[in-house]
Amino acid sequence: MAKVLLLFVHPSLEKSKVNRTLIDFIPTHDDLTFHDLYEEYPNFHINIKKEQDLLTDHDILLVQHPLYWYSVPALFKQWIDSVLEKGWAYGEGGDKLKGKIWKHIISTGGGEDAYQLGGFHNHPIENFLLPFQRTAELCRMNFEFPFLTQGSFRLSEAATYEAGLRYKNLLIELLEK
Repeated sequence: MAKVLLLFVHPSLEKSKVNRTLIDFIPTHDDLTFHDLYEEYPNFHINIKKEQDLLTDHDILLVQHPLYWYSVPALFKQWIDSVLEKGWAYGEGGDKLKGKIWKHIISTGGGEDAYQLGGFHNHPIENFLLPFQRTAELCRMNFEFPFLTQGSFRLSEAATYEAGLRYKNLLIELLEK
């Protein structure tokens, strides 16, 4: 069984029906660690050693966040800059993350049609994730296509519930790797 580290990175969870629902569907499991970065580091003072130990102890890194201005919330960018140190995560001697999986769990306000050529954002969602894919590759991690919940502002209760079920099934599948 794989050990999964779920970094939750949402600065205003109280405003996100979709992310609150997804959290409700997270199964309780000894090999799944839920880690809310905004709760842990409200002042952005990241405990690098603690975060590196968490990464070392897990096989899969999931990063759950909304897509903000074509990127991630600020705290996750700072987390990357602080935690993924040269000589630890990449470069000479930097092999601590080699072979681990990196996958995003993303909610977007825009629907699927907005994230394609000719759509409102004129690019597929993968294009906005290239910096994170390259970071994962630099750390010799396996970057996987994200789990998406799109059009979150317009989702019905039934569609939101369905997204929660899909998420739960994904987590169970990852734990069984």
